[in-house]
Amino acid sequence: MSEPLTAEGFAAALPDLMENVSRETLQSLQAYADILIAWQARMNLVGPSTLPDLWRRHFLDSAQLYMLLPDNDRHSERKLKIFDLGSGAGFPGLVLAILARHDMRYPGGRKLRVNLIESDRKKAAFLAEAARAVGFTADDTSNTAIRIRAQRAEVIEPQIADVITARALAPLDKLLPWMARFADDKTILLIPKGEQAEAELQSAAKDWKMKIDRLQSRSDARGTILVLTQLAKK
Repeated sequence: MSEPLTAEGFAAALPDLMENVSRETLQSLQAYADILIAWQARMNLVGPSTLPDLWRRHFLDSAQLYMLLPDNDRHSERKLKIFDLGSGAGFPGLVLAILARHDMRYPGGRKLRVNLIESDRKKAAFLAEAARAVGFTADDTSNTAIRIRAQRAEVIEPQIADVITARALAPLDKLLPWMARFADDKTILLIPKGEQAEAELQSAAKDWKMKIDRLQSRSDARGTILVLTQLAKK
């Protein structure tokens, strides 16, 4: 088993995932880690066994999705919308928002809006507190902002997102119907999965058509990132 990844080790890995890693970005991620550890003492935000390797199991696992976000169209007035279903402790959605906030890939172009969707109200309260701790506010009008929605995905009004993420939420055959409410043929679905990825794909393929790309996880040698597009019901 590899040694736990430190905050310094995570920072060293970031330039492989994004350009323009700012001091403010690293400070925000550290503040996020600090408040998560503090809240974990009184509620189960992440699996207790993963806490010693927080920077690999949760931060790196989330940050590796950043390079898969769509390119910024600086001439578009349409906001770039990300839906993070079952956001839980904010992985990957809050990490992606933090990375984007000081990255020139997004400021100056399309406004990025990250929706953290979490039906558990205690976890939603944590998300609100974590967002404040890293500098996001409810009335944020900057180029990168978040919205916390304490709702189940299936009751949110249907709308189209550019990117939908979900991490450790449900098997694909249950997950894809929720995602389909917010997807068109151009929506990118980013779904980290473990060793059951292929079995879940086979099961989901009975009811769904999709274009499938697979990427090796950088945080877990046994993991796969599924990049799905052109999702459609059979």
